[in-house]
Amino acid sequence: MEIIHKYFKNLSDIQIEQFSKLQDLYEDWNLKINVVSRKDIDELYLRHVLHSLGIAKLIQFKPGAKVLDVGTGGGFPGIPLAILFPETQFHLVDSIGKKIKVVNEVVAGLGLLNVKTTNGRVEEDKDTYDFIVSRAVAEMETFVRWTKGKISKKQNHSLKNGILYLKGGDLTEELKLYTSATIYNLADYFEEEFYETKKVVHLGMKFK
Repeated sequence: MEIIHKYFKNLSDIQIEQFSKLQDLYEDWNLKINVVSRKDIDELYLRHVLHSLGIAKLIQFKPGAKVLDVGTGGGFPGIPLAILFPETQFHLVDSIGKKIKVVNEVVAGLGLLNVKTTNGRVEEDKDTYDFIVSRAVAEMETFVRWTKGKISKKQNHSLKNGILYLKGGDLTEELKLYTSATIYNLADYFEEEFYETKKVVHLGMKFK
């Protein structure tokens, strides 16, 4: 939890309490349904919570904004972002039912009122969103295809509506089709070694 305080200093008492609860909630549910590796559960705040919050170093989601988390798995990046932005609406989607079960239990345990979940394929969702977030669930070309038509045309943020994708490693080949993509190195924001190769890719959607 100290690592969250290190980089996010203006948390409310409620947010501090919610972030603090994450370890116990995930440890408890991980014993029943494995959604986080054993190594990662010991470093939950470094490898999952802070990683998810890397997106918040690029953008402050506004009240009333709508964010879709595709392939949320155990609830990352959606749950940490929902704690940080309580007035933003988050929709967490995963095709694996047992993962959404864990997400639902964690959301309930935290008392989060700004999160809804769906067990299903993102292509079936007919809604539109200001931003779509995810943690490396597919190559960018596949991800763009999955989420086509789901970005709202109404701009409310200084950062252009689109995809905010947490990825690692060399993305040159993967992003060669997307000349407008901007890569932000998380090592510019977080000093821990884990973040040396971690990035956030912003791909703004073009509207004719």
